Amino acid sequence: MPAARLCAADTAYDSDGFRLFLLGRGTIPVIPNNPTRKRTHPFDTEAYKLRNRIERMFCRLKDWRRIATRYDKLARNFEAAINIAAIITWWTD
Repeated sequence: MPAARLCAADTAYDSDGFRLFLLGRGTIPVIPNNPTRKRTHPFDTEAYKLRNRIERMFCRLKDWRRIATRYDKLARNFEAAINIAAIITWWTD
């Protein structure tokens, strides 16, 4: 897969090794510093705020039991269920 432009993650992924891996792929890490970190790294706070939207979207998709438990064996059927759930969720909001 091609490298993403940004990788937004929480403080659990704040390690030097993971940051070096992302930078080696050409991905900019958007990871806040762990409070116990001695040497801090800068990160884009505005890009990190967008991470909340993604987490809320996954939470809403998990309200659908079929998606949360992954009943479908085929990837195409699972993708179709996600598309239907996303359309209905978007339409009802």
